[in-house]
Amino acid sequence: MGPEILRDLTFDIPKRSFQFLTGPSGAGKTTLLRLLFMSLQPTRGLIRSFGRDITKIPRAELPMLRRRVGIVFQDFQLLDHLTTYENVALPLRVRGKDEATYRKDVIELLKWVGLGERINVLPPVLSGGEKQRVAIARALIDRPEILLADEPTGNVDPPMARRLLSLFLELNRLGTAVVIATHDLALMDQVDARRMILTDGRLDIYD
Repeated sequence: MGPEILRDLTFDIPKRSFQFLTGPSGAGKTTLLRLLFMSLQPTRGLIRSFGRDITKIPRAELPMLRRRVGIVFQDFQLLDHLTTYENVALPLRVRGKDEATYRKDVIELLKWVGLGERINVLPPVLSGGEKQRVAIARALIDRPEILLADEPTGNVDPPMARRLLSLFLELNRLGTAVVIATHDLALMDQVDARRMILTDGRLDIYD
């Protein structure tokens, strides 16, 4: 099966907590986020999500559980033929929800991330920072209990990185647990927060 990417990790993500996940490129940060998002299962060991062993959760139940976890991908994963509004609403739309039940929430969320004037714009017209904020809004539309962000400031300049960090901190103050995977030391130095450092597949935690 090839070499193990992660091994012998023991940690938890407390409710309403804020932490950085860091380490060199190739250390396994994205793999660990995928495990937390339940899109990947461990080859050995135990992962409990919301009190349940993820290896024993029926496949049909996984989508419902994943709605409690929001994820912001490193490459945004926006659909270029959909507007900002439509990209954020997409998770609700694919589940067949009536637009009348979520339109106000989507608009308010876009205003919260500073894109109230960009609702009808297509992604190719947006800057990197704007695309990242659309991705954050989409991850939050289901009001998750945990937000995972994979290198959310990797494609933006320092002022936008600080603005994005402020959004994550505000979200945390509102009660969502936040895990930010990053190698940006300057970003981490702005917040007195738990650091989870991956090196050679192993994890060290500094509170």
